Amino acid sequence: MECERDDMLADEPEEWLASLLRAGADEEKMTDKQIKILRAAVEMFAEKGFSATSTSEIAQRAGVAEGTIFRHYKTKKDLLISIVAPAMAKVVGPFLLRDFRQVINAEYEHFEDFLRAVLKNRLEFALKNISVLKIMLHEIPFHPELRNEFMKRIFPQVADRLERIIRHFQAKGEIVDIPPYTLIRMAVSSMAGYILTRSLIAPENEWDDALEIERTVQFIMHGVGAKSTP
Repeated sequence: MECERDDMLADEPEEWLASLLRAGADEEKMTDKQIKILRAAVEMFAEKGFSATSTSEIAQRAGVAEGTIFRHYKTKKDLLISIVAPAMAKVVGPFLLRDFRQVINAEYEHFEDFLRAVLKNRLEFALKNISVLKIMLHEIPFHPELRNEFMKRIFPQVADRLERIIRHFQAKGEIVDIPPYTLIRMAVSSMAGYILTRSLIAPENEWDDALEIERTVQFIMHGVGAKSTP
């Protein structure tokens, strides 16, 4: 049984999906067929989106009869919510934050140094984990269950630290004195714009990541940088 599971995971291109499958197997709540269904569902949802994916396609990719899916899950939505959502919340949430915590917990001399570190870290994550990024973008806006789960498990773990960072550099006079979450929203919008364009919208373009990161940081700083007094 363990050899079978190892073989199933050996060819996974993304670490987060392998971790997700191992978590399900280790808890012994999932049969081998359920693990195959989960793997197929995650892959198909990432490739085509939830709405465009049929249970017959999931069954075909998983190598099981379509009826097997419905013996475990009443509907396709039940499959998404009952398996994918809890597993992603448990595994992908910590995976999303694992390297990010190191970045936000480090000390920075200037706010723009912090911005560079965050943007570089999140870009690297996005490029290595395109499937999870696609699922998040496809499904979270349209499924409150997923959105609430991620907001509950991820945002509170970084919100306090981000606020402290903002207030620290506001006290130093490096950035304008506006509500921290307003500033975070503005900065995240600019950084996400580059990350999504680079990884999903136009990945085939020739990108100079170092240059684009610096341009994005300077764009943010010119918008939030405190004006020097004459």
